[in-house]
Amino acid sequence: MAKYVFSYRVPSDYVPGAETAAEWQAWFGGMGSALVDLGHAVVDYASLGEVGGSGSRMDSALALAKDCPVLRVGGGVEVGPVMEAAGS
Repeated sequence: MAKYVFSYRVPSDYVPGAETAAEWQAWFGGMGSALVDLGHAVVDYASLGEVGGSGSRMDSALALAKDCPVLRVGGGVEVGPVMEAAGS
């Protein structure tokens, strides 16, 4: 099974509301065993060496990302496949 990294971006002026934790817990819970690590949100980012291209191998990850609560507050989600190190 392929593994993906989701990078969550929140706006710099983002203030979580009373319902925020429940929204994230529901979204994470909906992923079931597909979720391995919750990770952390970032408020600032830079991108170097954009590779791009999604293709069908990322369709399942993009389907999970589309309901991320951060999208409702002006944030974003980057999705990328994890490259396994040689010998792993």
